[in-house]
Amino acid sequence: MKIKIGGVPEHFNYPWKLAIEEGSFSNIGLDVEWSDCGGGTGEMNKKLRSGELDIAVVLTEGIITDIINGNPSMIVQKYIKSPLIWGIHTGANSEVNSETSFADIKFAISRPGSGSHLMASVEAKNRGITLQPNQFVDVGTIHGAVEALNSGKADVLLWEKFTTKPLVDARQLKHIGDTVTPWPCFMIAARQELLVKHPNMVWNLLWIIRKVSRHFMNEEGAAQTIADNYGLSLHDATMWFNKTEWEQDIFISKKMLSNVVNTLIETGIVTDKLTSEDVCWNRTMVY
Repeated sequence: MKIKIGGVPEHFNYPWKLAIEEGSFSNIGLDVEWSDCGGGTGEMNKKLRSGELDIAVVLTEGIITDIINGNPSMIVQKYIKSPLIWGIHTGANSEVNSETSFADIKFAISRPGSGSHLMASVEAKNRGITLQPNQFVDVGTIHGAVEALNSGKADVLLWEKFTTKPLVDARQLKHIGDTVTPWPCFMIAARQELLVKHPNMVWNLLWIIRKVSRHFMNEEGAAQTIADNYGLSLHDATMWFNKTEWEQDIFISKKMLSNVVNTLIETGIVTDKLTSEDVCWNRTMVY
């Protein structure tokens, strides 16, 4: 059976590629086709809606937003249980700094509904500011963001700190601060159609990715592997690896999900409020 799975082309998703290379999925009769989605959560939400993806590894706040807005998918498991460290970036020669008010600047976002969009809104809220629609500039990928920031089309970008570190080291971007999501950063979501037709297959797939990621977390030399595969220095890869924890059980906190939904409502990103059970596949796993 062929399954189409997508995720960002970042170090978090190395266990998926490892599982494919080792034949862990094919051993149970699954032909897993992995797609790198450079457009982030916004791109994956769109592809889940269209059926171009069956399963996606998406930012928590991004998939919850899109489920509330009608995405026919559900969360099936946490993937990364640690929070995401978002770097706040400007163009290499920008005069914008950490003290600059967010009220009068433009934000580069991969696309509406993406993590870069949602977290810019959350960070602005933390500073007492509500961003307006004309303050967001769609740039597609990180390469589009670099061009927009250095040409003056946009002023600030929020993106995963260690993914952008090589660009900061190369002086293509300037890092001016960090912000951290107050919840586990990545979830695994699947189309409802798949969950209805092949529930046992989904459970088996989730068991495999937990097993592979658990082994990787305990593998000697894992940080070096990340450095080699994602263009990071060993120092940066080690710092990232030590802060990252892949999920090893199926349970999801109702309090955590409520925190995400309430934050999205407070920032004006969503208006409808769903219960925890409405966004999760198996209600028995919500506690």
